[in-house]
Amino acid sequence: MSEALREVAELIATRQDEAVLATEVVTHSDQAELTITVVPSSVAKFVAFLRDDPTLQFQTLVDITAVDYPGREKRFDLVYHFLSMRQNMRIRVKAGVREKEIVPSVTGEFQNADWFEREVFDMFGIMFSGHPDLRRILTDYGFRGHPLRKDFPTTGYTEVRYDEEVKRVVYEPVSLVQDYRTFDLMSPWEGADYILPGDEKAPDAAK
Repeated sequence: MSEALREVAELIATRQDEAVLATEVVTHSDQAELTITVVPSSVAKFVAFLRDDPTLQFQTLVDITAVDYPGREKRFDLVYHFLSMRQNMRIRVKAGVREKEIVPSVTGEFQNADWFEREVFDMFGIMFSGHPDLRRILTDYGFRGHPLRKDFPTTGYTEVRYDEEVKRVVYEPVSLVQDYRTFDLMSPWEGADYILPGDEKAPDAAK
């Protein structure tokens, strides 16, 4: 399979040389994976090529997601997963995206990309040009921030509760009700003054 994927990688790099930045075939436990890194502005045309080329026929878009690397100039890796049932192959397409860079939507090529792109926008804040309805899909309309960014606080920025006085749900800034607790992480075998269940038999066993 790895040899077949290398041939596919070479074919793609040859036919899409302006879009492809790098190809990589990695084998894990006899399972080979092909990753193609492309120019973000070429994503829509590139996935159309993967779908329509008779040699490839990657006609199933499995997922779109992203990975956040806050320290990089191109902060996000935008990741697409495709399946070719005709060729019995999978492929991963990646594009390095800057924080405020806008990426072409692939909803014109794959209709199921609609909700995938909305989720990436909601969780990471990546914008897609040409999307028919780019709005949040998992969080609320007034939600602040993007939860899967590495710099998003674990507490969030607001909390929601039902207010009995006004008889409606209200949004308030997060207010921690207690300080972070400290825990004694010392091992019970390192100076603890208690005996764990079963340890009381140890002295008798030693005799």
